[in-house]
Amino acid sequence: MQVLFMCTHNSCRSILSEALFNHLAPAGMQAVSSGSFPSGKVNHRALKTLEAAGIPTQGLTSKASDAFEHAPPDVVITVCDRAAGEACPVFFGPALKTHWGLADPSALAGSEDEINAAFQSTLAHIERRVRAFLALPLAQMSQDQLKAALTDIGHL
Repeated sequence: MQVLFMCTHNSCRSILSEALFNHLAPAGMQAVSSGSFPSGKVNHRALKTLEAAGIPTQGLTSKASDAFEHAPPDVVITVCDRAAGEACPVFFGPALKTHWGLADPSALAGSEDEINAAFQSTLAHIERRVRAFLALPLAQMSQDQLKAALTDIGHL
């Protein structure tokens, strides 16, 4: 199963989600990320947060959704509200789509400690959701059941 985490700029929340999912996922499951208007660079605080948590950052890049045109994902999870309101590219076809909104820690103004705490809190929030996803009995679920479960997880 391939899961695409999608955000507008693909520099922070979707990158954190991709890296954490891949860190926790069993064989046969993989996450990627993209942006509807990618910034072209990964947020340096996102990388520092992942590294501090012992999560590999090698290969993380900011890219557009058309990078997956020839290998559409099975599941698309938008993680920012702007991306949630955008139409997924038509080549994603029958991919199951859901939304897991997250506040953008890179938009926070404050002290270094406050900003670092926001990044750590966002990563912890993502981890709760990813662990809940990975605990689902996927082989026994219909598409409708999976869609409902993923929507519920988005409210965690």
